[in-house]
Amino acid sequence: MNPVKSIVYEAGQHAVLLLHGLSSSPLEMRFLARALYREGYTVIAPTFDGYSAGTTEQRMEAWLAAAVSEFDALKAKYHTVSICGLSIGATLAIALAAERPAAAALILLSVTLEYDGWAIPWYRFLLGWAWYTPLRHRWRYREGEPYGLKNEALRAKIARAMQKDAISEVGPSTISLPALHEASRLSAKVRRQLPAIKADTLIIHAIDDETASPLNARFVDSQIGASFLRTIYLDDSYHMITSDNEREIVAREIVMFLRESDATRHAGDGTAPVVSKALARRLRQIAAVGN
Repeated sequence: MNPVKSIVYEAGQHAVLLLHGLSSSPLEMRFLARALYREGYTVIAPTFDGYSAGTTEQRMEAWLAAAVSEFDALKAKYHTVSICGLSIGATLAIALAAERPAAAALILLSVTLEYDGWAIPWYRFLLGWAWYTPLRHRWRYREGEPYGLKNEALRAKIARAMQKDAISEVGPSTISLPALHEASRLSAKVRRQLPAIKADTLIIHAIDDETASPLNARFVDSQIGASFLRTIYLDDSYHMITSDNEREIVAREIVMFLRESDATRHAGDGTAPVVSKALARRLRQIAAVGN
């Protein structure tokens, strides 16, 4: 399998760090990256050794260290840096926000603290036990229908891609047991960190997510310490919301959220953010609800 390159689109002084899912690639984030770039955001969707597809598994501490390094490099170059993650990438994004409170905004897409969706095999609970057996180096979870997609035409395309290669634009064909074990460790860490997260937070989750049920989003919503928090549930997508039927809605809501976050953050620092009349009206509505 040829390694997938990072996505880098340079534009304005607000950079958005996009974190793809476990054992996958930036291809998952390509549509969103292009949408953000068109709106004037600098976008970076990197690959990480030990986390991304085509690399040897490493412990979750290495994933987080790589994400921190990427964030620090962006913060040294750009005025504002926000973090956006998909699936386990969203869990990693929370851990990164805990390490780097300077993150302006945190965007969690299909956040996965637990693999508890309706398509997850019944034997999932046995994997914790299997880690302590010789299976840990041999067993791999194989991705199957519906591949995180409600869109049947795209699902058929992905099925063909999975037969030819180990990776597709919506993720890997298999995930190793060591990678899943490290994801579980990361989730346990993040659950404890949520109350300390203060960054403006947007959560988007599909109500029919077959990989991670909406209970994941509800838990984060109830525990995170953000004062500016928005949660959106989609009704025409599965897990891969950056590629599925409502991907344009996802991109539009993220752009709107980032603009509102920027406007509210700068409102009291003596600067005058440039906002449209529609955005100003939306902000007044939010303020009224808060009061």
